Formats: sequence, structure tokens, C-alpha cells
Amino acid sequence: MARNLPPFPALRAFEAAARHDSFTAAANELNVTHGAISRQVAALEAWLGMQVFHRLGKRVRLTEDGRRYLASIGAAFDSIALATDRLRDTGVVHVLRVNALPTFAMKWLLPRLNQFQRKAPNVELRLSTSNAPVETLEGFDVAVRRGPAHWPNCVAGHFLGESEVPVCSPALLQRSPIAVADDLSRHVLLHSDTRPGAWRNWLSAANVKTKCRKKQSFDHFYLALQAAVDGLGVALGPLPLLDDELASGRLVVPLAGPRIDARGYWWVARREVADTPLVAQFCRWLQEQGDQPDRERALPETA
Repeated sequence: MARNLPPFPALRAFEAAARHDSFTAAANELNVTHGAISRQVAALEAWLGMQVFHRLGKRVRLTEDGRRYLASIGAAFDSIALATDRLRDTGVVHVLRVNALPTFAMKWLLPRLNQFQRKAPNVELRLSTSNAPVETLEGFDVAVRRGPAHWPNCVAGHFLGESEVPVCSPALLQRSPIAVADDLSRHVLLHSDTRPGAWRNWLSAANVKTKCRKKQSFDHFYLALQAAVDGLGVALGPLPLLDDELASGRLVVPLAGPRIDARGYWWVARREVADTPLVAQFCRWLQEQGDQPDRERALPETA
């Protein structure tokens, strides 16, 4: 059965004029003349057989009937707009450009990205890695950096804490046990250029008396961690970035502590895109992932 509906142009004119309490404002919104709005509203009143506006000189005000009618059709217009947006987004691919620290991307972000892609199947995430300062980056929407820091023209939020403990391969530990922190002096300590001073701070906190002379240095942190997996020495590993290696047994924690808090991870969004739905969704997802219970779980059992 055919629906008994008034002309749609008349409904649009009425809804806009009712929201603004003004025919002029409605005309500006719909890009028509004041007279066109007046004629469409008059046509709607004639079709309904009742008045929906009081005319007060150049001003207009809804009648009680008009107010009730607006409440009903306003919800209908919202539903139409939402359905239209959803339909237009079907099959449309949206690009999100993320720049993250290399080790963070490899050890924490990549293993979780499939969860975000299930939530946002129409998003093409373009991931790049860099240790460069955010202000020198080009062509990114969201960056992940350790902080806090000053990021000009950006909006940022902390989402993941980090702590550092010595880690090594089980085979290395079997060859040369580490019962106390001073035993590290018999091992090669694996350093990274991107985290200068990390071992110095940990050894000081552990009150190590014996000087550790053996070392190897790598330009990227993930290379130092891979060297630890391969049994080349002991790295200062970050939790929770190494959860998978510890759970699988590729790395072990030889000492109960100390566990040194390091600089945490922050999402950094360019201010001009920070409020866009896709960027906001990704930052919110990072926040949710960082808030997972395993973030604050106890130190893994020592080997």
C-alpha cells in the first residue's frame, strides 16, 4: 500500500526552518531563497490542513502541532542521514598513515593489528617505522613515540607503560648461570644506540659492584633483542613488548629484579586530523589495547 507522505521538498524546508526558527537561515542552509522556503512551508500546511508556524513579522515560531511534528520527522531525518552515510561508506577504503618506533611496531603493534582491522575492515593502514622526531616527519596521521615530550601542533595521549629487565636465551643461561646481578660481568651486554644509558641506569639500580666490560652495540634496539634470542649476550628487554618471546621461551628473565620503569608510549596525532573519526578510532583502540590487564601483570618468573 502506498504511503501517504507529504512532498519531500516541503518537509526539508519545514525541518530546516523549524531547527533555526528562521526562514532566512533555512534558505541559507538549503541554498534557496527566503521566498522558496515560505512557499514550501505554506504548501506543507495546505497538505496537512493545519498551521505549523506562527508568523510574527519577520520572525517565525512553531505552533504546538508544528513542535510535535518536528520531534517525529527530526528523528526520521537523522535515521535517513545515518543510513545514507553507512551506505556511502560501504566498500570505500580509508587510508590511515601510522608512523611507529621500529621495535614497538615489530614486537607490540603488528601482532595486534588484525584486531583493529576486524573493527575497521575498510581501512588501509599504511605503517612506516622511524626513530625520527615527530616534528620532522611528513605524511603521517598518527605517530607512536616514547614520552612525555613536546610535540608541536599535535594532540597526544599516553597508552602503554614500559619497564626494563635483563633477558637472555635459555641456552646462554644454561652455559653460564646468572644467579645474582654481579654475574652479568661474565656476559656480553647488548646495547642499542637508540637507548643510550639504559644499561648504566639498570646496573646502578641493581647496585652491581663488578664492572661489566664486555659489550656489543647495535644501531637499532630490535637488533639487540634478536641478538639476545640468538644467544649472543644479555639484553635489557622492555616489558610488555617482549611478552611473546617470554611466553614462548625464546627469552627468559634470569633475575627477579630490579624492574626499572622506562619512558612509556604515546600516540601523537596531527592536530588538524586528531578529531577525524578514523584517527580518533585508532587512538581509542591503542588506548584500549594499552589498558589490557597484561600491561600491569607481575614480572615473569625467573629462569
